[in-house]
Amino acid sequence: MKHTRAPLLSVAALFGLATAVSAADAELTVFDWAGWDIPGLSAKYVEKHGDSPTYAFFGDDDEAFQKVSSGFKADLAHPCVASLPRYKEAGLIEPWDVSKIPEFANIHPPLLESSVVKDDQGVWFIPTDYAYTAVAYNTKEVTAEEVASLQVFTDPKFAGRISLPDSADDIWSLAFLATGVTSWDNVTDEQFQAAADWLRAVHPNVRAYWADPAEMSQLMATGEVLVAWSWNDGVALLQDEGFPIGFNRTPKEGAATWYCGYVNLKDGPGSEDKAYDFMNSFLDHGSAKAILDAIGYAISNDAALKEIPAEELKAAFVDPVEGPMLAQTPVSSEFRAKMIEEFENIKAGF
Repeated sequence: MKHTRAPLLSVAALFGLATAVSAADAELTVFDWAGWDIPGLSAKYVEKHGDSPTYAFFGDDDEAFQKVSSGFKADLAHPCVASLPRYKEAGLIEPWDVSKIPEFANIHPPLLESSVVKDDQGVWFIPTDYAYTAVAYNTKEVTAEEVASLQVFTDPKFAGRISLPDSADDIWSLAFLATGVTSWDNVTDEQFQAAADWLRAVHPNVRAYWADPAEMSQLMATGEVLVAWSWNDGVALLQDEGFPIGFNRTPKEGAATWYCGYVNLKDGPGSEDKAYDFMNSFLDHGSAKAILDAIGYAISNDAALKEIPAEELKAAFVDPVEGPMLAQTPVSSEFRAKMIEEFENIKAGF
């Protein structure tokens, strides 16, 4: 499974995500998505300490967990919340002291509702960024009516002209929504099978399973793909570059939202105080614009987000959405393994 929450440089910039290291302040190592060493996010940290943290990079959530669980040492890591249970179950993280993070009080409340995020032992995860997955489409070749339902992906008219994400989280959010499920908490065996059957029906129509938003954008820019289940950032980039791409976040069955954040790794080699300084820098109001401009996502800090003009949020497709929404909330390790295994079987034609 790939879950590449990395920035887009241009439609033509199809890049590899290397697990490289960007060395700076040796007293704090941040294990992050490739491309997330954004100066605007560490501005307050640099102001206090004179240098940015040292960054080590990963390409997807599975890679990140595998490295940390195999002994890779860092102070903080930046998984998406659906991967959080693995870190807790493996004993790799410890709770945050949110009294040291003043802006924690302004984090969007729904992002803290899961008992995996916050329980009687404390807060295990600081949500920092979120966005949406919905239907991208070529407005010259596909009508708004055709993408009013997620069943567009089963339409033989678009056989060989659709693209889906090569990500278990994103693919199952689509399948559950398309089969009438708007929450993947407590999914029954029957609901899972119905979603799997739907994906099998769609699979012959798929031109490509995209691994990152740059690949999806390239497929749509060339006209090779007409309809895709897409994150918002790639669509915003395509529109900015003049391509006729629309984004429907309100199909009748709904769309999906996901969020990522930071965990405090146990026995980190660096400074605990600097870990909190980094979190306070990331959640600073000035970071809202930096995330939106560099990545295309919304900051979790509601007070900071309110300072961004509404038209900018709308242009990036991170303004509020009315309608059904499946939140990619934490899932058990067993359910995650089940989703991954079934998706691999479907892609293999089984």
